[in-house]
Amino acid sequence: MPHFAVRVLEESLDRRVESGLITELTEAVVRVYGERARELVVVELLGVPRRRWAVGGAVVRGNPVEVVLHMREHALRLPDIGDLPARLISAITDGVVAVLGEAARAGVGVRVAGVPAGRSGVGGVVV
Repeated sequence: MPHFAVRVLEESLDRRVESGLITELTEAVVRVYGERARELVVVELLGVPRRRWAVGGAVVRGNPVEVVLHMREHALRLPDIGDLPARLISAITDGVVAVLGEAARAGVGVRVAGVPAGRSGVGGVVV
């Protein structure tokens, strides 16, 4: 199951941005994997106050966004879809930029984390 954890400045979040990020991140996965993936995508938006986000000991400037996509490792190596991690990173970044504007591109960090088989579960059952 593709699961997004998105950290964004709290001051950037409003109903339009929240709805836009949920839609665009879901569409990013669908663009890479096809419509069959839509119902599996989970998006979690985490607002961080600017005073609590620092780099190098200094509070951040600009509008940083950190996107982590957790998914099963085998789904990152499907033979019928080439260069999966790069395609996901590009589609995710473009989705965030579609909502926050082109000026946000430089501050968008994307990490795709593959979860090995047997290291995730639902309802207490390993999947």
